[in-house]
Amino acid sequence: MDQEKIMKRRMIRAIVLFIFTFIAMLVFIGLYIDETKRTQETYVAQYKDNLMHVSEDITSYLNNEGDLDMRYMRIVSDMSSANSFAFLVEDYEKEKVTINQLNACVIKYPEQTKQKLPELKTAIDDILANLDKGYKEADDFVSSIDKKGR
Repeated sequence: MDQEKIMKRRMIRAIVLFIFTFIAMLVFIGLYIDETKRTQETYVAQYKDNLMHVSEDITSYLNNEGDLDMRYMRIVSDMSSANSFAFLVEDYEKEKVTINQLNACVIKYPEQTKQKLPELKTAIDDILANLDKGYKEADDFVSSIDKKGR
């Protein structure tokens, strides 16, 4: 009889321990999902913030404020940062490609890009305004760059 009572107590303890462990696991899963969501929101905010800096830098460049070479390097830097944050965002598959191509054009073809900065600014401003045409304009900008030229 004693063995049965001991086994029942052990079984009850095991069930209670399982329930507590299961609840703790659900709590940690919930916390993980919440933190992942917050991290993604931070990445999106940083992405948009860097695009805003690109737009401001283009405005400064077009207004001939200060050293133009330095202004263009700031455009390159902020575009690279935006590209990096775009790759961290999970749901931006199509946008990642477009931003990466824009970044490549800004880096590899500065002479052509400098001539078309107003078009680039329009595309970036439309992207920042959450307009679908912004990414299409960005794709059109990339298409307008002669990849075989300088």
